[in-house]
Parts: sequence; C-alpha cells; structure tokens
Amino acid sequence: MSNIDKKPLIILTAGGTGGHVYPAESLAEELEKRGYDLMLITDSRGKDNYKGRLGQMPNVAVWSGGVVGKSKLFKIKSLFKTGIGVMQALYVLLKYKPVCVVGFGGYASFPACMAALLSGTDLVLHEQNSVMSRTNRYLSKYATLVAQSFRNVKYAPNNKQCILCGMPVRANIVAARDKEYPPLNSDDKMQILVLGGSQGAKIFGDVIPQAVAMMTPEIQSRLKIYQQCRKGEEEQIFKSYEKTLCEITVSHFFENMAELYASCHLVISRSGASSVSEIAVVGVPSILVPLPTAADNHQASNTRDLEEVGGCITIAQNDFEVVKVKEIVENLFANYEQLRKMSDNAKKAGIKDAAKRFADAIEKEIVKS
Repeated sequence: MSNIDKKPLIILTAGGTGGHVYPAESLAEELEKRGYDLMLITDSRGKDNYKGRLGQMPNVAVWSGGVVGKSKLFKIKSLFKTGIGVMQALYVLLKYKPVCVVGFGGYASFPACMAALLSGTDLVLHEQNSVMSRTNRYLSKYATLVAQSFRNVKYAPNNKQCILCGMPVRANIVAARDKEYPPLNSDDKMQILVLGGSQGAKIFGDVIPQAVAMMTPEIQSRLKIYQQCRKGEEEQIFKSYEKTLCEITVSHFFENMAELYASCHLVISRSGASSVSEIAVVGVPSILVPLPTAADNHQASNTRDLEEVGGCITIAQNDFEVVKVKEIVENLFANYEQLRKMSDNAKKAGIKDAAKRFADAIEKEIVKS
C-alpha cells in the first residue's frame, strides 16, 4: 500500500475481561483487513498480556482505577489514578493524532475515552450489554457514534448516532455457524458445554453434578460434559462427577471454543453479552442463568432477544435447582427436534457480521465524513 493510500490510525481501548476484549479483537481484525493502523490503550493489567491481534499491535498502558463497590479511600485513590491516566492518554493522542478512539468499556478504557473528548478526537463507543453502563451513559452524551450489541438498549441516548451492529464475534466462532447442528442418534453422546463467565459460576458446580447424578444410568452414560470453572477448582468439580457415568472435562479456560460450540448440543451459561452473542451466532440451544448481581441486572436483559425467538431457556438463579435442571436436561435429551428448532431460532437472533457493520459505520460516519 502506498503512502497516498495509507489509512489513518485508530486507537482502541478496552478493559481486561472477555466481554470487552473479544469485540475489540474482532473489530481489530476487520480494521486491519481494511488497511488501518491500530493502537491499543489499556492499563497495566493488559499491557503486553493480550493474545491475538490485540497482542500484536502497539499498546500503551495508562493508569486507571475502578470505583464501583469500593471503599471511600479506595475511590479517592482510583480517581487520582484515573486523572493521571487521562493525562497520559491525552499525551498519546496528541502525539499520534488518531482519527478516532473506539472504547469497549471497562474502567481501563475511561482515560483514553476522556482524553478523546478533551483533545477533540472523535469518540466511538461500543455498548456490549442491553442496559448501557453508567460510564457509557455519561460518555455517550459526547460521542460521535454509539454501536449497540442488542436491540432497544436501555439508557441509550436518543439524540446521538446510535446503530445496531451486534457484538463483534471472533472469526473462528462465526465460521462455526456454518456447521450442521450435530446429530443425536441412539449411539451418540449428548455434548453439554457449561460456561460460567470470566469468574466461573459456583452454582453450576454445585447444581449440575447433582442433577446428573439423579438421572438414569442410561442417560448418564450418554452425556459428555465440558465444564468451565474458576482456576484452582478444577479437581473439586471433577470429583463431584465421580459417582456418575458421564464423560467429564473440566478447565478454567478452553482454547478451542469454536470447536466446542460447533460440536455441542446444549450450552448452560451465564448471560454475559459475549456468551449470549456467541451462542446466538453459532446457533446453539442454551439454558441461560443471569448473574443476579450484575450491574442494573443487565444479564437478565441480555437474554431477551434470544428468548423471544425461542432460542434459549432462561432460569433465574434462585430457580436453578437440582430437580428442575435434571428435568429440563432430560426433556431436551429426549426431544432432539426441539433442540434442532432452538438451534435454528438462536441463529435468527445472532448477528454474524457485527465486526463488518461496526467498521462500515466508523468509515461512513468518521473516516470518510
């Protein structure tokens, strides 16, 4: 590409959890294909620790600090650190002059977003959840573009350029959408993927093994379960299945998520935005259990689009009990056509080209404006 054709710099900024990192990674892949220079601004936790495309691009660490649920003294320290971080990010923006800053949320992204506003740089926000975060509610008042993962996002501004682009999903997971829903004949095992989010889900480790233990030996022997848990709890979870006949694999992190999505018959998961979006894009039937302590109860709202089309079963955590889980899984095990229908319905709610839609909007509203 000649210097004349060279496209400008776009700075991405994101916190360290998967819900922020994965969409940033997907957009980065799309923007790179289009020839843009990219840079990442994060905090010390993310500096040089990212994998994939985010780990390959130049990245700068700035100070930041969270304030939600912290003590007064901690909040004061965090505000001071964030103020320093804003100045650090402002220096980066004035030095490199990006065409825009794209913020994906998390308190690590706030300094760079504020620096964009202070420097007059176009600010683009991506809201992962169906309820806009408090930080994005404030920043969206001044943003040039707000991209949403879900329809009808609560607290989204009415007077700003809001678009529905979906949650950018990693390319290998989008590719899994094209695979046929796996068969479940009399000699096949029903494969179940259990996901607890970035922090795991203790209730899954408590309830699901007991539910499986109550099933008949015939059903147990035809279950193949992949269960994600918190680091350090792998042995404990594994032992909880030792009296059952199912095949069990336990890990705090699965590298082959695209392969697992494509081969599983059912997902039992929290309803974080990334998980819900990936489940919908691939088209996997799911049992979703929203985290009740999520800010503004956004995980419960995240299930709305998928539930309305019949792609998932939502269970409140208080109702996620052994007997109920046993009955639901047994019913699905015995009703393959229902699973197939849920798979087809889930795909209706999934937006497979979210990264392309997002990049198109950035080019239309900012780069080529």
